[in-house]
Amino acid sequence: MRRIFFIILAVVFVMFGGCNNEDKELEAWIQAYRASKLDSYQTENEKYADFEVDVAFLGDSLTDGYDLPKYYPQYVVVNRGIGGETTTGLEARMQVSLYDLQPKVAVMLIGANNMSSMFDNYENLLKGMAMYAPNTKVILLSLTCMSKDWGKNNELAAYNNVKIKKFAEQYSFAFVDLYSPLMNLATGKIYDEYTTDGGHLTPLGYQVLTGEITPVIEEQLALWHAERE
Repeated sequence: MRRIFFIILAVVFVMFGGCNNEDKELEAWIQAYRASKLDSYQTENEKYADFEVDVAFLGDSLTDGYDLPKYYPQYVVVNRGIGGETTTGLEARMQVSLYDLQPKVAVMLIGANNMSSMFDNYENLLKGMAMYAPNTKVILLSLTCMSKDWGKNNELAAYNNVKIKKFAEQYSFAFVDLYSPLMNLATGKIYDEYTTDGGHLTPLGYQVLTGEITPVIEEQLALWHAERE
């Protein structure tokens, strides 16, 4: 619970910025947390040969807080999410987060923390994966719908998801819509039981995500193996 609490604090800091000593302390904690995550990725990379990992998840706090061994016990899976992450931050760490690992499948969910500027470099992430992990199958996840303070971004999230899907088609990557399965059509926002605070997910919310993502992972793994027969 403490880890998730600080992940949420990291997201709040990214969204609203810092201006006092407490904010500076939080920023220092975020930077230390990020550094420790990157160190752990480097150590983890050394454990695996290329393509020994079935699936690597890349992203922000939604990925960081995703208990992957619980929801995907059938796979060798690694979590490369960092709370508060942006597309810019993810691009800066792709070498250690993905390229040095070379998983069979990469699943990416990113953009919620810099939604208005995410496409300044979103395609750079795709170009990098195509160039430096050409044998890895890629699944792009849509942004999720939200509520409460985050809910004001739902219209932009829906618009950005159209662009994400088009990028997936352009690069021959798979795409999974997470926005619609989480939405309560009566309110136009995420179901209350799927979220802890309007933006982050409950175990039930992650269960819904897993149900949407798993068939696509299975499909992409089958394609990966078929290409090597």
